[in-house]
Amino acid sequence: MDSAVEKHCVELIALERSGHTAVVKGNTLHVWGGYMSTAGSEVFLPSEEIWLYDLERGVWEMCQMSGEIPPPMSGTCSCFLNGHMYIFGGYDDMGQTNQLYRVNLLDGDYSWKKVKAESGSPPSPRDKLCCWVFNNRVTYFGGYGHKTLDDIMDDKSFIVDTASLEQNVGWGWNNEVHVFDTTLASWMEPQSSGRAPAPRAAHAGATLGHKGYVYGGRVLETTPSDIHCLDLESWTWSEIVPTSTVPGGRSWHSLTAVSDNTLFLFGGLNVDCKPMSDRWVLDVDTKTWREFDHPNNNKPRLWHTASQAKDSDVIVFGGSCDYVLLVGTYENLKGHSNDALVFQTQPYPLFRICVDCIAKNVNNCKILQNQLPSLPRKLLEAVQRRTSRNI
Repeated sequence: MDSAVEKHCVELIALERSGHTAVVKGNTLHVWGGYMSTAGSEVFLPSEEIWLYDLERGVWEMCQMSGEIPPPMSGTCSCFLNGHMYIFGGYDDMGQTNQLYRVNLLDGDYSWKKVKAESGSPPSPRDKLCCWVFNNRVTYFGGYGHKTLDDIMDDKSFIVDTASLEQNVGWGWNNEVHVFDTTLASWMEPQSSGRAPAPRAAHAGATLGHKGYVYGGRVLETTPSDIHCLDLESWTWSEIVPTSTVPGGRSWHSLTAVSDNTLFLFGGLNVDCKPMSDRWVLDVDTKTWREFDHPNNNKPRLWHTASQAKDSDVIVFGGSCDYVLLVGTYENLKGHSNDALVFQTQPYPLFRICVDCIAKNVNNCKILQNQLPSLPRKLLEAVQRRTSRNI
């Protein structure tokens, strides 16, 4: 059998999941990892599988992965840089980890490589953190994890979860900044200035130019609604003080860059442990939040992924419809999701509007079908890609 046929299994649907990772490359959403509910318990999803979703055709494909495959886990932090997806941290059967892996998403082999640093030390084991990409560096912030009590310098950078103390090991939340330089294969911990955010986990981050933004999260029983910015050149922290109504505090939400000066906030879990489906956009220049109605108001999500796609669309995939710590414990819970929700954040260009309109109506309009050969070649090819779905 041809190896390509062995590797690719079409006409599938990705399993429901939360705590996974996802990145968009071109017109393809790449989904890896996470966990799901089955038979009343939570299980990690296979780490040797990566799921590809064609955003034009609406078709799923699963590819087998090879190489130094990471363990199955959730809560890892992912990004896309120079053709590779990098993942760091996460939670597996042994607890939190601090390993770094990468996989090439462009060559079709999907072979994992465990990244070994040439210098510097990685952060302590943690999950539910965020990262920013700038100048071939990946900057990681925050998370929940463990350290020996001797390694905990002060309660300003690491807040101990007293309910999780065990001998000389403390679990807790941090506000540390760690940088991995992919060119030098080195770790460093830059000294920042300004007022750093309080330690937190299950927050969300996004990159705009040379600045990294972080919003919300959880520490102890609180869910702050603050937003902070770290200059990735000068390592200076600043807090953004909004000039408008602000979203409520939350954790397990998503924050996505959709233009040079705007961030898209969706979902999460509020302080009352209620899943949310609200959509907000922040203009970082005017420091103004705006809330928008959308077709997915009845689809709350938390611990999902959100990725920027073509024409500034945001693709939200998976996540939990309920408070994640209750899933599999109580009846009548909706559990995890495998929906791909598309959010339009800006007006579409005329070409996109034409493709959408023709693809939506061509099968129900004989006159339109007969006129397809008269379309400009580029427009015809785009319509053919959209209508080539085989289900």
